[in-house]
Amino acid sequence: MPASRSRFRPPPGSPRRARRLLPGLAAAAVALAVAFLVHGLVPVLPAMTLAVVLGVLTANLPWAGAFTAGRGRPGLDFAGKHLMRGGIVVLGLKVSVMDVLGLGWLALVLITGVVAASFGGTYLISRLFRLPPVTALLVATGFSICGASAIGAMAAVRRIKHVDTVLPVALVTLCGTLAIGALPLLIHPLQLTAPVFGAWTGASVHDVGQVVATAQTAGTAALGIAVVVKLTRVLLLAPVVAIAGAHQRLARQPDDSPESGQVRPPVIPLFVLGFIAMVGLRSTDWLSDGWLEAGAVLQDILLGAALFGLGSAVRIRALLLTGGRALLAALASWLLIAVLGLGAAVLIAG
Repeated sequence: MPASRSRFRPPPGSPRRARRLLPGLAAAAVALAVAFLVHGLVPVLPAMTLAVVLGVLTANLPWAGAFTAGRGRPGLDFAGKHLMRGGIVVLGLKVSVMDVLGLGWLALVLITGVVAASFGGTYLISRLFRLPPVTALLVATGFSICGASAIGAMAAVRRIKHVDTVLPVALVTLCGTLAIGALPLLIHPLQLTAPVFGAWTGASVHDVGQVVATAQTAGTAALGIAVVVKLTRVLLLAPVVAIAGAHQRLARQPDDSPESGQVRPPVIPLFVLGFIAMVGLRSTDWLSDGWLEAGAVLQDILLGAALFGLGSAVRIRALLLTGGRALLAALASWLLIAVLGLGAAVLIAG
């Protein structure tokens, strides 16, 4: 009898399920408030990056680690999975097709080429460092498109376990944070103009918030083109996960048989369709600035809580023992993407 009770999971929406989720979600809310406060005091530190860092700190402090591994875990896992999907949907409100087309066809081809080459190159580098295929896929997705959001989307469409997203999220957050400090130091040695630096930042830095934090160091001209180039990469999230979903359906797996009772994953998950719908809505210019600002706040809340949840699963000791090869692979991939992005930026804005 005790064993059967331990396997029982309350149905979604039940009061018991809500009580199990509440401690972790409350912790995520508190952490998110702290992240926004620190970001307000030190704008160069993106709130999303701070959310991941706070999650990692919480998981590794003796007095808090027991909570994140125990009572808080259900709610933190819920945030890392479901709130992440909601944040990806709302992320679509940042992307206007008209802004993307305004870059010109040459820029669109170059950015698409950078994403494709970054994805393939990062996957190959990860495999050369003997990372598992699942880890290599998630790292390639996060590095080439839009950081942790892309990792969450790919994990959902390929039905990758939540625990397997922890290391890729940690790597993409680390390298994106390094970019905030490293790229501005190269402006003068490389003699980059503000537009070229902005395009380089948008083409090579992972998360949207990290792009803003990096590009704004070179002024508004750099920031403007950086955001548009970055959002063009974000727009490619939909076709990339659609291709991954199609591949997942076509791949023959032992558990795909009718006897298994398992349903094959959709080609395009519902939350990706929601992302596409939000892109379409944003592109109509029907929404006022107030609605767009509200959407941006909601996106930050959802993604910030999700990133805290993912960060709270990172155990630094285990990461140091098992993540050495992964760290080297991530740094090599970061260098590859920086070189590819710089070449594209010179052609786009040079």
